[in-house]
Amino acid sequence: MKTENPTALHFIMQDDIFLLNQDRAAYTFEAEPAEQAIEQEEAQPVTPVQTKQPEFNYLGGNKKNFLITVHYPGIDFMEESHLTALQNTLKRLGFEKEDIAILNLAAHEGADHEMIISYFKPQKLLLMGKNALPPYIPALKLNEQQINGNYKALFTFSFDEMMDSNDYKKIFWEQMKIL
Repeated sequence: MKTENPTALHFIMQDDIFLLNQDRAAYTFEAEPAEQAIEQEEAQPVTPVQTKQPEFNYLGGNKKNFLITVHYPGIDFMEESHLTALQNTLKRLGFEKEDIAILNLAAHEGADHEMIISYFKPQKLLLMGKNALPPYIPALKLNEQQINGNYKALFTFSFDEMMDSNDYKKIFWEQMKIL
């Protein structure tokens, strides 16, 4: 094997490499003085990196920092019958549409947990179904409230699962009363 740079051999071969005395002179180099390296670094202007705050299309006003994540592909927010059922449940708990934010994760594929939390700053987070879990969210147990950072989280059934099961509806309602 022939190579121009002997340091490349270190990446190819796992064994130690030793140069013969007659080859050492061919492969030595002078390191530039540290002062010159520092001057070159200072001469290059540093441009600050600006990160763009994500934009989310959500339903509601988020006045009480209550975020609800759902997953409905091809729909802006939620199916109409599911939205009506959710609003009725929330009204019984004293929440209006302007108090909450409903985020359809199907419409925001690139959004991860940290982005969502930093944007909405929820005090309460309701995750409706396994598809409504954003990427990189800490592990949550089904129908068990947990405190994550500065908010309470409840991972529960999706409305598709609840609409056919009275038992699921009861479990959901009991958890919602204490969220």
